[in-house]
Amino acid sequence: MLDSPLLPWIAFNAAVLVALAIDLGAFSSNRKLSVKEAAARSAVWVSLALIFAAGVFYFQGHLAGVEFITGYLVEYSLSIDNIFVIVLIFSYFDIKEEYQHRVLFWGILGALVMRGAMIAAGAALFNRFEWITYVFGAFLVITGIRMGMGGDKHVDPGANPVLRLIRRIVPVYNDYHGEHFFVRAPDETGVRRRMATPLFVVLVLIETMDLVFAVDSIPAVFAVTRVPFLVYTSNIAAILGLRSLYFLLSGAVSKLRYLSIGLAFILVFVGLKMLTSHWYDFPTLASLGVIVVILGTAAAASIYVDKREAA
Repeated sequence: MLDSPLLPWIAFNAAVLVALAIDLGAFSSNRKLSVKEAAARSAVWVSLALIFAAGVFYFQGHLAGVEFITGYLVEYSLSIDNIFVIVLIFSYFDIKEEYQHRVLFWGILGALVMRGAMIAAGAALFNRFEWITYVFGAFLVITGIRMGMGGDKHVDPGANPVLRLIRRIVPVYNDYHGEHFFVRAPDETGVRRRMATPLFVVLVLIETMDLVFAVDSIPAVFAVTRVPFLVYTSNIAAILGLRSLYFLLSGAVSKLRYLSIGLAFILVFVGLKMLTSHWYDFPTLASLGVIVVILGTAAAASIYVDKREAA
């Protein structure tokens, strides 16, 4: 199947569209997901990713399969940090829980397009300029150090320049109008016109924050593999499960106190891997082991300290 350069891309994207259509039509609802439902949906998305990984192992070999799983794990773990920012945005704008599902769904659709464009640009840069590897490697190391020192902990959605730009370009209605992103309503002069609701503003902010996080995560996956198809599929597979993961972890993000430190170590690790790639090719399977150990240690330490404080 993978002998054709276009067939795997078409097949994967068709499967993604079918999965999203099923998710929107059969499972979408304007109510809060319970932890049990969110866990079940997260398990479905992870299972689909593992089934695809099995296909990669079968058609492309052991190395490609390990690279996909490693890239998926890196992207999935970094997206957990993205959940913290989404929780802040929803809380800041007081988004009702029954409308969060809709915002996240359309946010993920936008993220799919943006990630595809950024991965294509990244692949072109890596193929054309060999020195770009060291630039991205240094960037990841610096970002990881900043994250470990708490440099990205203070996020104020209201101070986001994108928010001010939206209000200058698009007239924004003061009140929410159910789950709608736009509404026809009178402006300050009394003229009825099409206006964006605050829900649309939240959607744009989430898209913007995903773009910011992608600047970190995409180079990190390129440190694992230079195959554009594996970079793209591992990114998209992780993003597809982000919505269910949000409802699963939104109430527990504050308890994962050492998660950011673990993610910081991962960014520094993959950054150093890129910086030293000319002299030493760090085995992909070993990279997967390092990432699993880091994430497991961060999660275990967070749970242990939280239980001790509760006791």
